Amino acid sequence: MTVTIGRRELLAALGSASATWPLAASAQQPAMPVIGFLDPTSPDAFADPGRLRAFRQGLKDATYVEGENVAFVHRFAEYQTDRLPELATELVRRQVTVIVPLASDALAAARAATATIPIVFIVAEDPVLWPGLSRAGGNVTGINLYSAELPTKRLELLRELVPTATRLAVLVNPTGPNAETTRTDVAAAAPALGFQIHVLSAGTSREIDLAFATFERERPDALFVGPDLFFAARRVQLAHLATRYAIPATYSGRDYAAVGGLMSYAPNIADAWRQLGVYTGRVLKGAKPPDLPVLQSSKFELVINAQTATMLNLTVPPSLLARADEVIE
Repeated sequence: MTVTIGRRELLAALGSASATWPLAASAQQPAMPVIGFLDPTSPDAFADPGRLRAFRQGLKDATYVEGENVAFVHRFAEYQTDRLPELATELVRRQVTVIVPLASDALAAARAATATIPIVFIVAEDPVLWPGLSRAGGNVTGINLYSAELPTKRLELLRELVPTATRLAVLVNPTGPNAETTRTDVAAAAPALGFQIHVLSAGTSREIDLAFATFERERPDALFVGPDLFFAARRVQLAHLATRYAIPATYSGRDYAAVGGLMSYAPNIADAWRQLGVYTGRVLKGAKPPDLPVLQSSKFELVINAQTATMLNLTVPPSLLARADEVIE
Protein backbone atom coordinates (compact mmCIF):
# COMPACT_ATOMS: atom_id res chain seq x y z
CA MET A 1 0.00 0.00 0.00
CA THR A 2 1.30 3.43 -0.93
CA VAL A 3 1.03 6.25 1.64
CA THR A 4 0.89 9.78 0.30
CA ILE A 5 2.27 12.56 2.51
CA GLY A 6 1.14 16.09 1.85
CA ARG A 7 3.52 19.02 1.57
CA ARG A 8 2.38 20.47 4.91
CA GLU A 9 2.93 17.15 6.72
CA LEU A 10 6.37 16.73 5.09
CA LEU A 11 7.55 20.18 6.19
CA ALA A 12 6.27 19.54 9.69
CA ALA A 13 8.13 16.23 9.84
CA LEU A 14 11.37 17.81 8.56
CA GLY A 15 11.04 20.70 11.00
CA SER A 16 10.62 18.26 13.88
CA ALA A 17 13.66 16.26 12.82
CA SER A 18 15.86 19.33 12.37
CA ALA A 19 14.89 20.52 15.83
CA THR A 20 16.10 17.28 17.40
CA TRP A 21 19.36 16.92 15.47
CA PRO A 22 21.18 19.90 17.09
CA LEU A 23 20.07 18.71 20.52
CA ALA A 24 21.40 15.24 19.85
CA ALA A 25 24.68 16.65 18.51
CA SER A 26 25.15 18.99 21.48
CA ALA A 27 24.44 16.16 23.89
CA GLN A 28 27.42 14.30 22.44
CA GLN A 29 29.80 17.28 22.85
CA PRO A 30 32.06 17.00 25.93
CA ALA A 31 31.67 19.74 28.53
CA MET A 32 34.36 22.43 28.50
CA PRO A 33 36.95 21.69 31.23
CA VAL A 34 37.07 24.16 34.11
CA ILE A 35 40.13 25.32 36.09
CA GLY A 36 39.25 26.38 39.62
CA PHE A 37 41.68 28.84 41.23
CA LEU A 38 41.74 28.78 45.04
CA ASP A 39 43.35 32.01 46.23
CA PRO A 40 43.78 33.31 49.80
CA THR A 41 44.20 36.86 48.48
CA SER A 42 41.88 39.15 46.53
CA PRO A 43 40.88 39.75 42.89
CA ASP A 44 43.17 42.81 42.77
CA ALA A 45 46.15 40.79 43.95
CA PHE A 46 45.40 37.96 41.50
CA ALA A 47 44.96 40.19 38.46
CA ASP A 48 48.68 40.51 37.73
CA PRO A 49 48.85 40.66 33.92
CA GLY A 50 52.34 39.17 33.77
CA ARG A 51 51.44 36.09 35.80
CA LEU A 52 48.17 35.46 33.98
CA ARG A 53 49.85 35.97 30.62
CA ALA A 54 52.50 33.42 31.56
CA PHE A 55 49.90 30.95 32.83
CA ARG A 56 47.85 31.30 29.65
CA GLN A 57 51.01 30.77 27.58
CA GLY A 58 51.72 27.55 29.45
CA LEU A 59 48.15 26.40 28.84
CA LYS A 60 48.46 27.33 25.18
CA ASP A 61 51.49 25.07 24.90
CA ALA A 62 49.05 22.26 25.73
CA THR A 63 46.54 23.66 23.15
CA TYR A 64 44.17 25.15 25.73
CA VAL A 65 42.86 28.72 25.37
CA GLU A 66 40.62 30.37 27.95
CA GLY A 67 37.12 30.92 26.61
CA GLU A 68 37.65 28.59 23.65
CA ASN A 69 38.23 25.15 25.10
CA VAL A 70 38.79 25.81 28.80
CA ALA A 71 37.12 28.03 31.42
CA PHE A 72 38.39 29.69 34.61
CA VAL A 73 36.52 30.07 37.89
CA HIS A 74 37.93 31.85 40.93
CA ARG A 75 37.40 31.65 44.68
CA PHE A 76 39.06 34.39 46.77
CA ALA A 77 39.37 34.28 50.56
CA GLU A 78 40.18 38.02 50.77
CA TYR A 79 43.00 37.19 53.25
CA GLN A 80 40.57 35.36 55.54
CA THR A 81 42.32 32.01 55.41
CA ASP A 82 39.68 30.34 57.58
CA ARG A 83 37.36 30.62 54.56
CA LEU A 84 39.59 28.48 52.35
CA PRO A 85 38.07 25.08 53.33
CA GLU A 86 34.58 26.35 52.47
CA LEU A 87 35.79 27.78 49.15
CA ALA A 88 37.61 24.56 48.29
CA THR A 89 34.41 22.63 48.96
CA GLU A 90 32.56 25.01 46.60
CA LEU A 91 35.00 24.17 43.82
CA VAL A 92 34.49 20.46 44.46
CA ARG A 93 30.71 20.89 44.31
CA ARG A 94 31.18 22.89 41.11
CA GLN A 95 32.91 19.78 39.76
CA VAL A 96 35.85 21.69 38.33
CA THR A 97 38.27 19.64 36.26
CA VAL A 98 41.38 20.73 38.18
CA ILE A 99 41.97 22.87 41.28
CA VAL A 100 44.89 25.33 41.29
CA PRO A 101 45.74 26.49 44.86
CA LEU A 102 47.92 29.59 44.97
CA ALA A 103 49.46 29.20 48.44
CA SER A 104 50.20 26.51 51.00
CA ASP A 105 47.09 27.15 53.10
CA ALA A 106 44.97 26.96 49.94
CA LEU A 107 46.75 23.71 49.06
CA ALA A 108 45.93 22.27 52.48
CA ALA A 109 42.26 23.19 52.04
CA ALA A 110 42.13 21.64 48.57
CA ARG A 111 43.77 18.42 49.74
CA ALA A 112 41.25 18.16 52.57
CA ALA A 113 38.33 18.79 50.21
CA THR A 114 39.07 16.16 47.55
CA ALA A 115 41.17 13.09 46.92
CA THR A 116 39.98 12.67 43.34
CA ILE A 117 39.98 16.02 41.52
CA PRO A 118 43.55 16.76 40.30
CA ILE A 119 45.33 19.56 42.20
CA VAL A 120 48.15 21.57 40.60
CA PHE A 121 49.60 24.04 43.12
CA ILE A 122 52.10 26.87 43.29
CA VAL A 123 53.56 27.51 46.77
CA ALA A 124 56.55 29.32 48.24
CA GLU A 125 57.04 27.43 51.49
CA ASP A 126 59.69 25.00 52.66
CA PRO A 127 58.52 21.50 51.67
CA VAL A 128 59.77 20.26 55.05
CA LEU A 129 56.73 22.02 56.50
CA TRP A 130 54.47 19.95 54.23
CA PRO A 131 55.13 16.22 54.63
CA GLY A 132 55.06 14.53 51.25
CA LEU A 133 54.95 17.79 49.30
CA SER A 134 58.16 17.17 47.37
CA ARG A 135 56.68 13.84 46.26
CA ALA A 136 53.06 14.88 46.46
CA GLY A 137 51.53 11.74 44.94
CA GLY A 138 47.83 10.98 44.97
CA ASN A 139 45.95 13.73 43.16
CA VAL A 140 48.53 16.47 43.79
CA THR A 141 51.48 18.00 41.93
CA GLY A 142 52.73 21.51 41.19
CA ILE A 143 55.42 24.17 41.39
CA ASN A 144 57.43 24.97 44.52
CA LEU A 145 59.06 28.41 44.63
CA TYR A 146 60.99 27.76 47.85
CA SER A 147 64.77 27.72 47.87
CA ALA A 148 66.79 27.33 51.05
CA GLU A 149 69.57 29.47 49.55
CA LEU A 150 67.37 32.52 48.95
CA PRO A 151 67.73 34.27 52.37
CA THR A 152 71.51 33.95 52.27
CA LYS A 153 71.67 35.22 48.70
CA ARG A 154 69.43 38.20 49.53
CA LEU A 155 71.67 39.07 52.50
CA GLU A 156 74.81 38.80 50.36
CA LEU A 157 73.35 41.19 47.79
CA LEU A 158 72.29 43.59 50.54
CA ARG A 159 75.79 43.49 52.02
CA GLU A 160 77.22 44.32 48.60
CA LEU A 161 74.85 47.26 48.17
CA VAL A 162 75.22 48.59 51.73
CA PRO A 163 78.72 47.48 52.83
CA THR A 164 78.67 49.48 56.09
CA ALA A 165 75.39 48.03 57.40
CA THR A 166 75.50 46.06 60.67
CA ARG A 167 72.06 46.41 62.34
CA LEU A 168 69.48 44.49 60.30
CA ALA A 169 65.73 44.65 60.96
CA VAL A 170 63.81 41.56 59.82
CA LEU A 171 60.07 41.95 59.22
CA VAL A 172 57.83 38.86 59.37
CA ASN A 173 54.11 38.23 59.49
CA PRO A 174 53.62 36.17 62.68
CA THR A 175 50.53 34.44 61.27
CA GLY A 176 52.09 33.68 57.89
CA PRO A 177 53.46 30.24 56.95
CA ASN A 178 56.97 31.63 56.29
CA ALA A 179 57.51 33.42 59.61
CA GLU A 180 59.50 30.78 61.49
CA THR A 181 61.49 29.68 58.44
CA THR A 182 62.45 33.30 57.74
CA ARG A 183 63.59 33.87 61.33
CA THR A 184 65.65 30.68 61.34
CA ASP A 185 67.23 31.14 57.91
CA VAL A 186 68.16 34.79 58.41
CA ALA A 187 69.51 34.14 61.92
CA ALA A 188 71.71 31.37 60.52
CA ALA A 189 73.11 33.42 57.64
CA ALA A 190 73.43 36.88 59.22
CA PRO A 191 76.48 36.49 61.52
CA ALA A 192 78.83 35.33 58.77
CA LEU A 193 77.90 38.45 56.78
CA GLY A 194 78.39 40.80 59.73
CA PHE A 195 74.70 41.48 60.48
CA GLN A 196 73.10 41.72 63.90
CA ILE A 197 69.39 41.03 63.50
CA HIS A 198 66.30 42.37 65.24
CA VAL A 199 63.05 40.64 64.31
CA LEU A 200 59.84 42.69 64.05
CA SER A 201 56.35 41.25 63.58
CA ALA A 202 53.45 42.77 61.66
CA GLY A 203 50.22 41.10 60.60
CA THR A 204 48.10 44.18 59.82
CA SER A 205 48.59 47.47 58.01
CA ARG A 206 48.66 49.32 61.33
CA GLU A 207 51.29 46.94 62.72
CA ILE A 208 53.45 47.64 59.68
CA ASP A 209 53.23 51.36 60.50
CA LEU A 210 54.13 50.67 64.14
CA ALA A 211 57.09 48.48 63.17
CA PHE A 212 58.55 51.26 61.02
CA ALA A 213 57.88 53.81 63.76
CA THR A 214 60.37 51.93 65.95
CA PHE A 215 63.08 52.78 63.42
CA GLU A 216 63.20 56.36 64.73
CA ARG A 217 64.75 55.11 67.96
CA GLU A 218 66.30 51.77 66.86
CA ARG A 219 67.86 53.13 63.64
CA PRO A 220 68.61 49.89 61.78
CA ASP A 221 71.00 50.12 58.86
CA ALA A 222 68.92 47.91 56.56
CA LEU A 223 65.68 45.93 56.36
CA PHE A 224 64.93 42.36 55.27
CA VAL A 225 61.22 41.91 54.43
CA GLY A 226 60.21 38.28 54.72
CA PRO A 227 58.25 36.54 51.94
CA ASP A 228 54.54 36.72 52.71
CA LEU A 229 51.30 37.11 50.73
CA PHE A 230 50.03 39.84 53.06
CA PHE A 231 53.26 41.81 52.67
CA ALA A 232 52.99 41.44 48.89
CA ALA A 233 49.51 42.97 49.07
CA ARG A 234 50.93 45.85 51.17
CA ARG A 235 54.02 46.33 48.99
CA VAL A 236 53.26 50.00 48.21
CA GLN A 237 52.97 50.77 51.93
CA LEU A 238 56.21 48.92 52.67
CA ALA A 239 58.16 50.57 49.86
CA HIS A 240 56.93 54.05 50.79
CA LEU A 241 57.72 53.60 54.48
CA ALA A 242 61.21 52.30 53.71
CA THR A 243 61.85 55.41 51.62
CA ARG A 244 60.31 57.70 54.24
CA TYR A 245 62.55 56.28 56.98
CA ALA A 246 65.54 56.08 54.61
CA ILE A 247 66.04 52.35 55.19
CA PRO A 248 67.66 50.27 52.42
CA ALA A 249 65.46 47.18 52.08
CA THR A 250 65.52 43.85 50.30
CA TYR A 251 62.27 42.19 49.21
CA SER A 252 61.04 38.81 48.05
CA GLY A 253 59.68 39.69 44.62
CA ARG A 254 59.92 42.01 41.64
CA ASP A 255 56.52 43.56 42.46
CA TYR A 256 58.11 45.43 45.38
CA ALA A 257 60.85 46.99 43.26
CA ALA A 258 58.29 47.94 40.63
CA VAL A 259 56.46 50.17 43.16
CA GLY A 260 59.58 51.77 44.64
CA GLY A 261 61.26 49.07 46.70
CA LEU A 262 65.04 49.21 46.56
CA MET A 263 65.98 45.67 45.60
CA SER A 264 64.47 42.21 45.19
CA TYR A 265 65.88 38.79 44.60
CA ALA A 266 63.42 35.97 44.06
CA PRO A 267 62.29 33.18 41.75
CA ASN A 268 61.23 34.36 38.31
CA ILE A 269 57.48 34.41 38.87
CA ALA A 270 56.56 34.62 35.20
CA ASP A 271 58.55 31.46 34.48
CA ALA A 272 56.96 29.66 37.45
CA TRP A 273 53.45 30.59 36.32
CA ARG A 274 54.21 29.44 32.80
CA GLN A 275 55.28 26.09 34.25
CA LEU A 276 52.07 26.06 36.28
CA GLY A 277 50.10 26.53 33.07
CA VAL A 278 52.03 23.75 31.34
CA TYR A 279 51.38 21.31 34.19
CA THR A 280 47.70 22.27 34.35
CA GLY A 281 47.40 21.73 30.60
CA ARG A 282 49.03 18.32 30.83
CA VAL A 283 46.58 17.30 33.54
CA LEU A 284 43.67 18.51 31.40
CA LYS A 285 44.99 16.28 28.63
CA GLY A 286 44.86 13.29 30.94
CA ALA A 287 48.23 13.16 32.72
CA LYS A 288 48.04 11.82 36.28
CA PRO A 289 49.48 14.08 39.02
CA PRO A 290 51.64 11.24 40.48
CA ASP A 291 53.38 11.03 37.10
CA LEU A 292 54.32 14.74 37.22
CA PRO A 293 57.06 15.39 39.81
CA VAL A 294 56.85 18.59 41.82
CA LEU A 295 58.99 21.20 40.03
CA GLN A 296 61.45 23.43 41.86
CA SER A 297 62.09 26.97 40.67
CA SER A 298 65.35 27.14 38.77
CA LYS A 299 65.25 30.72 37.47
CA PHE A 300 65.87 33.67 39.80
CA GLU A 301 65.98 37.39 39.13
CA LEU A 302 67.69 40.37 40.72
CA VAL A 303 65.82 43.66 40.30
CA ILE A 304 67.21 47.00 41.45
CA ASN A 305 65.31 50.26 41.56
CA ALA A 306 68.01 52.80 40.66
CA GLN A 307 65.72 55.76 41.37
CA THR A 308 65.13 54.57 44.93
CA ALA A 309 68.86 54.01 45.40
CA THR A 310 69.46 57.64 44.40
CA MET A 311 66.80 58.84 46.87
CA LEU A 312 68.59 56.88 49.62
CA ASN A 313 71.98 58.33 48.59
CA LEU A 314 73.24 54.87 47.69
CA THR A 315 75.71 54.20 44.92
CA VAL A 316 74.95 50.85 43.31
CA PRO A 317 78.26 49.09 42.54
CA PRO A 318 78.80 48.54 38.79
CA SER A 319 79.34 44.83 39.46
CA LEU A 320 75.87 44.61 41.02
CA LEU A 321 74.27 46.55 38.18
CA ALA A 322 75.92 44.21 35.70
CA ARG A 323 74.41 41.16 37.41
CA ALA A 324 70.92 42.64 37.71
CA ASP A 325 68.25 41.11 35.51
CA GLU A 326 66.41 44.43 35.53
CA VAL A 327 67.30 47.96 36.61
CA ILE A 328 64.31 50.25 37.11
CA GLU A 329 65.27 53.83 36.29
